[in-house]
Amino acid sequence: MSLSTTVETPNVTYEQPLGLFINNEFVKGVEGKTFETINPTNEKVICSVHEATEKDIDVAVKAARTAFEGAWHDVTPSERGRMLTKLADLFERDIETLAAIEAIDNGKAITLGKSDVTNAAGCLRYYGGWADKIVGQTIDQNNQTLSYTRHEPVGVCGQIIPWNFPILMWAWKIGPAIAAGNTVIIKTAEQTPLSGLYAAKLIVEAGFPPGVINIVSGFGRTAGAAISSHMDIDKVAFTGSTLVGRMILQAAAKSNLKKVTLELGGKSPNIVFDDADIDNAISWANFGIFYNHGQCCCAGSRLLVQEGIYDKFVARFKERAAKNQLGNPFESSTFQGPQVSQLQFDRIMEYINHGKNEGATVALGGERHGTEGYFIQPTIFTDVTSEMKIAQEEIFGPVIVVQKFKDEAEAIKIGNDSTYGLAAGVHTKNVNTAIRVSNAIKAGTVWINNYNLLSYQAPFGGFKSSGIGRELGSYALENYTQIKTVHYRLGDALFG
Repeated sequence: MSLSTTVETPNVTYEQPLGLFINNEFVKGVEGKTFETINPTNEKVICSVHEATEKDIDVAVKAARTAFEGAWHDVTPSERGRMLTKLADLFERDIETLAAIEAIDNGKAITLGKSDVTNAAGCLRYYGGWADKIVGQTIDQNNQTLSYTRHEPVGVCGQIIPWNFPILMWAWKIGPAIAAGNTVIIKTAEQTPLSGLYAAKLIVEAGFPPGVINIVSGFGRTAGAAISSHMDIDKVAFTGSTLVGRMILQAAAKSNLKKVTLELGGKSPNIVFDDADIDNAISWANFGIFYNHGQCCCAGSRLLVQEGIYDKFVARFKERAAKNQLGNPFESSTFQGPQVSQLQFDRIMEYINHGKNEGATVALGGERHGTEGYFIQPTIFTDVTSEMKIAQEEIFGPVIVVQKFKDEAEAIKIGNDSTYGLAAGVHTKNVNTAIRVSNAIKAGTVWINNYNLLSYQAPFGGFKSSGIGRELGSYALENYTQIKTVHYRLGDALFG
C-alpha cells in the first residue's frame, strides 16, 4: 500500500500521509497491516492507514531513545521553543486543511474544527515560550555547601490520545513534553488518525531532528498496550476512559514503574440556582452538553436546577436545545455533527433506551437523526434520580439528565454523588454562593456562570476516578520533568 493518498473534502483537496511517522519519515508497518478510517457523516471509507503493532512501537522507541541521548540532548531550550513556535505558525498556515480533516475524519463541525486548530497552535506557542524558563532552585543550607535542583526531562514519553479532539489533544500532549526536553511516541486514536499524520509533515518543516516526535496509528489493545508496558518508555500520558486508564496504570506498574498521567472520564454537574441569569445559564447549559456533539470528557451532562425555577428553566432549555443545527459538518451553520463511529452511536442509543426503561422522561430527542451517518438528536431526560444508570455513567454523547434540588446543601450532595470529579458548573448571581459551592464540589475545574471554556494557560484534570495529574498551564510541565538535587561541598573538612 502507498504511503500517501489524495483526499477530497468539500473545502480542500490535500495529500494525506498514510504511513507510520518514525525518525522523521513515513514508513510501512513491520507486519504490513492496515486499517480503514470511516467518515461518520456518510459511513464511507476515507482511506486506509498503516497499523502499528508491538514491533513498530519498539522501532519508534529506539528512534526516540537515540534522539534523546543524541542530537536532541544538545539542542538548547531556546531552540526547542523556536521549533514549537514554528510548528504553531504552520498549524495556523494550514488551518483550512487541518479543520477539514477533523470534519471528515471525526465529524466535527467545521467551525469547531477551526477553533480546535487555533487553540492547538496557541498551546504549542505557549509551551514554546516555556521551553527556556524551566528553572530549579538554590537552597541555602550552610556556608560550606552549594545545594541546587535541576528540572531534567523524564526521557522517552509514550502518549495516547483520544478521538474526540484529535488535533487539540495532539498539541496538549506534545507541547509540554517537548518544551521540557523529552522525546515522544504519540499514538492517535484508531477512529481518527488522519490529522495527526498530516501534522507529522509539519514536524519536519518546523526543523525537529529525527526521532524527537514519532506518530503512530494503531489500536489500544496492541499499540497502546505496547506503549504502556514498554521497558524503555519512561513516562506514559493517556486521555480517554477510566476503564482503559486503570489498565494503563496497571501495565506501567507491572513493567518499569514508569511515570503516569491520566485524564479520564467525567459525569459533571452543572448547577443552576434560583437567582441565576436564566438566559445566560440556558446558553451555557446548552453549550456545556451539546458542544462537540456531547463527546467531551468534561461535558455538563448532569443539569441540576433549583426547584423555584425548575419548570420554567426546563421548558426554555428544551426550546434552546431544539434550535441546535444538526447536519453536514462542512456547513457553517452546523453546530452538531455525527457521533464518531457506529460503536459510539450504538453505545449512546443503548443509554437512551436504559433511561427510558428506568422511568426517566424524554423531554426532547431520544432518537436517531436522519437515515445516514451516526447522528443522534439532542436528548434531554427529566424526572431523573441519582441512582439511575443515565445519572451515574458517562454517556459521552448529546444526552443530558436534569435533576431538581431544594437548597445549596442538596445541590452539593447531588453534585458530589459520582465516582467522577472532572468538572462542574455553578450559575448564580450571589458571589458567596458561587464560592461556597465551587469550594465544596469535588472537581478539578469549576466554571462559574459559564461552561466548557478551557485555556492552555490554566491546568485541567480531575479528582477521584477522573484522573491523575494535570494537563495545560505550567502544571503540565511537572509531568514531564524530574527533579535532581545536587549537593556541592565547598569546604575542605572531611566528614567526621
